[in-house]
Order: sequence, then structure tokens, then C-alpha cells
Amino acid sequence: MTTHQNLLNSPPPTLLPDDSVSRDAIAAGAPLENVAAANPAQCLAWAALAERALEAGNDIEAYAYARTGYHRGLDALRRNGWKGHGPVPWSHLPNQGFLRALAALGRSAAAIGEDEERERIAKFVADCDPEAASALNVLSWAVQR
Repeated sequence: MTTHQNLLNSPPPTLLPDDSVSRDAIAAGAPLENVAAANPAQCLAWAALAERALEAGNDIEAYAYARTGYHRGLDALRRNGWKGHGPVPWSHLPNQGFLRALAALGRSAAAIGEDEERERIAKFVADCDPEAASALNVLSWAVQR
């Protein structure tokens, strides 16, 4: 039997627990505000609220929703062993709420001219998972305007 050792000494991927209650409610058409209120510790509804606000041009509202989702996500990541760095795979569906909230925070920071935050968040998304950076089109808002 061969075991594979992590030669780079990087932490294992962090996988958040299932968030199917929020995901199913959103898929069923429940109002996002209701889903967030019923499941405030879950990132997905906060991310969806932020994305909706961005699409409507409500950048400050988007920033507030995204920041809430981001902080709720950091709490969840830490509860699940994350030590402030390491992979957060986009391919693990429950991680997508956090990654979407993180990207929405970067987009809204870009929209309000908060360049340091925009740059920090773009790097954070890519550090979590380059696939997430691609899926969330980070390059569209990460470059200095």
C-alpha cells in the first residue's frame, strides 16, 4: 500500500458542510431575504443577495450583503479546520456560497473604489482555488480601473 505524503506541507482542502436547506429553498424560488433570515450562518443566500444587488447597481447594499456572507463563511471555514490559508475547492458545492460571497465582496469593493480590498479579495479567491477565480470571472474586476 502506497501512501502519499504532502511534500509541500500545505494544509488539506477545507470542505464546508452541506448547505442544501438554503440551496433547495433558493432553487424553489423562496425570497432570498427569507432564506438568509432563516439560515443566517449559511453563505449562499448572502452571496445571492450581493450578486442581485450588484446586478441592480446597488453597490453599497451589495458590499454589505457580501461582507456578511464573507464573515459567516470565515466562521464556517474555521469551524471546519481552516487555519487562515489553504485550499477551499470550488468543486465542493457547499464551498461555493463562501467563494461567491468572497467574489461579490471583491466586485462590490471595485464598484465603490476600494482598491486595496479589491486586490486583497482577488488574491484570496485565487489562493482558495484558481478554478473559483476562473468560474467567478475574477479578472473582470480584479484589474485596476
